[in-house]
Amino acid sequence: MKGFRVPDLLSRYKELYNKEDALACKIDGNWRKYHIDEYISIVNDISYALIHAGIKAGDKVAIVSPNRPEWNFIDMGIAQIGAVSVPIYPTISEADYKYIMNDAEVRIAFLSDAGLFEKVSNIKSEVASLQEIYTFDQVTGANHWTVFQSKGAANPNPDKCKEMLDAVKPEDLLTLIYTSGTTGTPKGVMLSHNNIMSNVTAAEKVCPVKSNHRILSFLPLSHIFERMLIYMYQYVGASIYYAESMETIGDNLKEVKPFAFSTVPRLLEKVYDKIVGKGHELSGIKKMLFFWALKLGLRYELDGKNGWWYEFQLMLANKIIFSKWREALGGEIGVIVSGAAALQPRLARVFTAAKINVLEGYGLTETSPVICVNRLDSGGRKFGTVGKTIDDVEIKIAEDGEILCKGPNVMMGYYNRPDLTAEVIKNGWFHTGDIGVIEDGKYLKITDRKKEIFKTSGGKYVAPQVLENKYKESMFIEQVMVIGEGKKHPAAFIVPSYTYLEEWAKDKEITF
Repeated sequence: MKGFRVPDLLSRYKELYNKEDALACKIDGNWRKYHIDEYISIVNDISYALIHAGIKAGDKVAIVSPNRPEWNFIDMGIAQIGAVSVPIYPTISEADYKYIMNDAEVRIAFLSDAGLFEKVSNIKSEVASLQEIYTFDQVTGANHWTVFQSKGAANPNPDKCKEMLDAVKPEDLLTLIYTSGTTGTPKGVMLSHNNIMSNVTAAEKVCPVKSNHRILSFLPLSHIFERMLIYMYQYVGASIYYAESMETIGDNLKEVKPFAFSTVPRLLEKVYDKIVGKGHELSGIKKMLFFWALKLGLRYELDGKNGWWYEFQLMLANKIIFSKWREALGGEIGVIVSGAAALQPRLARVFTAAKINVLEGYGLTETSPVICVNRLDSGGRKFGTVGKTIDDVEIKIAEDGEILCKGPNVMMGYYNRPDLTAEVIKNGWFHTGDIGVIEDGKYLKITDRKKEIFKTSGGKYVAPQVLENKYKESMFIEQVMVIGEGKKHPAAFIVPSYTYLEEWAKDKEITF
């Protein structure tokens, strides 16, 4: 794949897969599918329109929107002429929009809806570079994105577009992704075509998704985790279906019947809590069987280590109990990839026991993002770890326990901030800010964030993440934050799970 760039994914998809549902979204109750030919045609129109608007290689164009096919159209149209996409998370403040758009010198912005149009319109006069705004929804007073597309259709320039694409090198800047980190103003992470494509091709080697599979996507495309996966799904020829919203994921899973989706641990925790909540509503033999299967699943070990009697019981549990779990996820789930935060090992155990393979991975925006990931082959994963490094990526543990990373996935640097870049990339090694250990010589285990470890007044070091994950195993706890820097002992802020608490109180006939 030497010399491969992100927009090359489209011609590859067309040549190898030529599918009628390359992308899909739900509009007015029906799934709107985009054939790869239509996808490519719209992308070309966007590229022509950008050229017509005077956008040159290196110019910045912002996309502020939840997941939808228009996101892909604009993204690929930008990449195809060597311009730079600036995806921005839809829920940030006007002050952050102003800072990011000024720092990146955004020329054109594509926004999802009326609320975002109002936010960006409020700060447009304070962003000197911003010339045009378009919306994906029909918004009063705003130019619809199809107006922009029609400008491209009316002014086709395939020769100029090809010339600009031919000039794009794999090491050129593809995107600026702003990440706030823990403190200070947002930092623009510079990722090249090669940064992301090296991650795509390495991740593809350990991912079971193939061209005959459907994917459900709902994690934000403005974050590198989902965005890289969406590129990878196009690389392998899978069909990408966008969920309508976070609230409709359950219904969309049953409609799309995907083979895979990516998620964050919090969503899996909620799914698990909901399943267990349903179990508590059962009675008699059904309730007994449910919790028998659940306890069995929580003891699951990989590669048949529990022995034949356990495996026999698990086979029964899968037939009578866990089959219903799989049906709730569409019935065809082969793998769920979890990232962005620590996954409770018990969730990986019980879902894997239920033939719903949950693979935890690890990475950062600055590493495009994947550094390590668990995988399905024998010996390819270990519960409680984030798995083994992907191809061409190296890690080592510094003397203070910090995880360092080196590879083609490491960012070009922070935009306009060589000082901050020098702080995190030293002698070719990116300093992640995470603390970890390598288990069995190959599996990386994250133990905490370097900046979050604190010391009590008695001199004891406390790693909050370990405690927080243990507490969150309780059905009664929604969120927990362990604190205690300089104090006599640790303490915690706890947000109860009120839904479960109310159900429990009713069950115990406690008035509240």
